[in-house]
Amino acid sequence: MAEENKIFQVKIITPDRVFYSGEATMIEFNTTEGQIGVYKHHIPTTTVLAPGVVTITNEEEVLRAAVHAGFAEILGDQVTLLAEIAEWPDEIDEKRAEAAKERAEERIAVKNAATDLIRAEYALRKALVRIEIKQ
Repeated sequence: MAEENKIFQVKIITPDRVFYSGEATMIEFNTTEGQIGVYKHHIPTTTVLAPGVVTITNEEEVLRAAVHAGFAEILGDQVTLLAEIAEWPDEIDEKRAEAAKERAEERIAVKNAATDLIRAEYALRKALVRIEIKQ
């Protein structure tokens, strides 16, 4: 019975699918303010997701996925991530991620007026997250 008090619901929803729906004892993810870990009965919060690895811990396993942007709603017994993109490690093409990383690094290094530096840095963060989740 004590274990049941630790369990809460997690949903990760993208524009094209319900990426994950299940139980957890803890979830960790990146926000624009830094990394956050959530247990049941967390103070209700809404926050902005930043590119990063989401770690879902439940009684049976630890799941890791890449999430790139969106919003998180944290309630006492439920966490919902509304994500632009969410990917399991087996859905990621590592060669494509490496190529995207190289392109983003080149754009950042050039530093000309035509380069959208914020967009290039965001692309680099997404590529790095994809590479990290594959390892």
